[in-house]
Amino acid sequence: MPERSTITAALGPTNTGKTHRAIERLLTYDTGMIGLPLRLLAREVYDKISMRVGETRVALVTGEERRVPRKPDYWVCTVEAMPVEQEVDFLAVDEIQLAAHPQRGHVFTDRLLHARGRRETWFLGSDTMRRAVAALIPTARFADAPRFSRLSFTGAEKITRLPGRSAVVAFSTDQVYELAERLRANKGGSAVVLGSLSPRTRNAQVAMFQAGEVDTLVATDAIGMGLNLQVNHVAFAALHKFDGQETRRLDVAELGQIAGRAGRYQTDGTFGTVAPLELPLEVADDLQAHRFPSVERLIWRNSSLDFSSPSALLASLQERPRSPWLVLQREADDTDALALLAEDHEIRALAQGPAQVELLWQVCSIPDFRKLLLENHTALLREIFLQLSTRGELDQTWLAERIDALDDPLGDIDTLTARIAAIRTWTYVAHRESWLRNALGWQERTRQIEDRLSDALHEALIRRFVEKGRGVRRKTKPPVPSVHHPFARLAHLSTAVDLPPLADANTWAEELLDASHLRFSLDARGRIFFDDREVGQLTRGAKLLLPDVKLHGHETLPGGLRLRMQRRLLAFARDEVAALLDPLRGPAMQGISIAAEGIRLALEQSLGTILTQRHEAALRALSREDRVAFREMGVVLGKRAIYVAPMLAPESISRRAALARAFLDAPTPCPPPGAPSILLSPTVDPASFLFVGYLPCNPRAVRADLVERVLRAMQSRDAPDIDELALWLGCDPAEIPWIVDAMLSHP
Repeated sequence: MPERSTITAALGPTNTGKTHRAIERLLTYDTGMIGLPLRLLAREVYDKISMRVGETRVALVTGEERRVPRKPDYWVCTVEAMPVEQEVDFLAVDEIQLAAHPQRGHVFTDRLLHARGRRETWFLGSDTMRRAVAALIPTARFADAPRFSRLSFTGAEKITRLPGRSAVVAFSTDQVYELAERLRANKGGSAVVLGSLSPRTRNAQVAMFQAGEVDTLVATDAIGMGLNLQVNHVAFAALHKFDGQETRRLDVAELGQIAGRAGRYQTDGTFGTVAPLELPLEVADDLQAHRFPSVERLIWRNSSLDFSSPSALLASLQERPRSPWLVLQREADDTDALALLAEDHEIRALAQGPAQVELLWQVCSIPDFRKLLLENHTALLREIFLQLSTRGELDQTWLAERIDALDDPLGDIDTLTARIAAIRTWTYVAHRESWLRNALGWQERTRQIEDRLSDALHEALIRRFVEKGRGVRRKTKPPVPSVHHPFARLAHLSTAVDLPPLADANTWAEELLDASHLRFSLDARGRIFFDDREVGQLTRGAKLLLPDVKLHGHETLPGGLRLRMQRRLLAFARDEVAALLDPLRGPAMQGISIAAEGIRLALEQSLGTILTQRHEAALRALSREDRVAFREMGVVLGKRAIYVAPMLAPESISRRAALARAFLDAPTPCPPPGAPSILLSPTVDPASFLFVGYLPCNPRAVRADLVERVLRAMQSRDAPDIDELALWLGCDPAEIPWIVDAMLSHP
């Protein structure tokens, strides 16, 4: 494209408001496009823009998600997915320093050289790109901005003595988990952020940290790129990482990108290390001064490809750049897969002509989210290409078998992470709409599975790394910037707390998103309240313990903001389930026998009350240690019922009623707080009373602990009379004979 566009390089350290200013500039034009380095960030920016202008004017395009209204004015994309052929007035690319990244750099370099808005173009990123941009785009002007807050070095500190609102950074999954375990033992828990987490799980973990439910975050360098967190201190637990080829020391610019996450808006930040690790003082000085060496070479790959044959395509990918500022990409998953498939005789026979060769290249471009060996990933690509080249589409049955096998939210953290990586592959495939029949249906199917797996992974992370019951209070709050500050509007959104109803719906919604979970409540009918205002309703999800959430009202809010609100309410719903089941997931339950684990799982799946008769074999197999563990956690092994005593508290029964109502999607019992018994109703299935801890004893349902009390009393010498039993059960004395007879008979 000719250089008709005014080109601006907005370069500088973190926390200078570059992305915010680019969004504001984009919205001054009738049309615009912004490319971001992560799917997570693209979604965040999409929500912000759609909140401002409406969902019908904004498109979201990533490798795994495509939301394109009929005539969008603004495009929010990952950099790889930018439809650069689409002409727009304003175009921006964020984190342009990734042009030096060994694997992804060639895409950012291509955008730097060729992507332009009709009237204005912005490239945002680190000041390390100044010399490269000046050499490759002589017409570019530079827009500098100072960091809004200071960054100070505090040295090494023990992990147990880190200040509040700290992010601890490591560079391997094992080390992240080890640190999170230590923080659970010493500080009650932490949130976890890894690059391998799905955006939904990462959002839920970040939301937990932002809401003050935990005071520490443990992360890889995934937090170093664009996540706007309220972090006061960054502590490096390691200074080396494996980059896919070798273990190397992080350079100063990489450390600066991560350390710069400390301090937001005008709140100063600090950084240091976890003792005994030490950061050299000269490196610390460079980080404080934001002094980093310049990028001297950008990764490049030819974008004018020859599709006449697989050999010609490979040759065009190996063409060398002509500028001394550019170096040819050495290794890439898609090129390696193409080279391997090009040796396959069956593939070469089918890859004849430009259309088929281009199709082969598109298949090779499917990302390896699973991080398998090249041969294993290529085997999948081979099958996909064979089906597309011979059938014209993917076989529906073959596709369903592979996708359905991943729809299982049970398993440990590693298992769920692997399933999410696998389903992301199929999500990517589903968005190649010409490859399969009913593409929209497959897109919805894979999205639902990824959401379910992500929610289960979030729950698994909480179970492992957060000690329930040891909630933390937020120790610090960022000050509200002045009205002239670029972030002033965003900051005031999160501090406005006394708005009249619907006076400013957007501001109120943002406040809801940032609020502590203590400001939410759930009633027995499944209604979710925020500061006593009804905002949502539990609805049937994949399982009893995985309810979904539906927003109430708020139709006038933009779709992106509604979705963020729904996700926040869903996180609250997950917390409610975890709080309810806490007695069944305590440390005493670790190491119990298979028989005891079966009873524990049955109690979970029925929300805390099961019939003894159905588990007699397991009861006989319990060891003395099992019974001690159950007793410690409040599990009562009764004659008629096995129940969890803490889960019969009024608050727990209310939660149980809400979950049962959502899952059964039918009339369900809703006992008043503390009610010893309630009348049976012909419109309510008697079996549903167990979900709320009551046993049907016609004409009433009686709370499980009182059933056991009555049965014990009837066997004693001083058995209570009818009037006394009526007082216990809160019923008419005339009902007692019928109730007792029902108790004494088998269910």
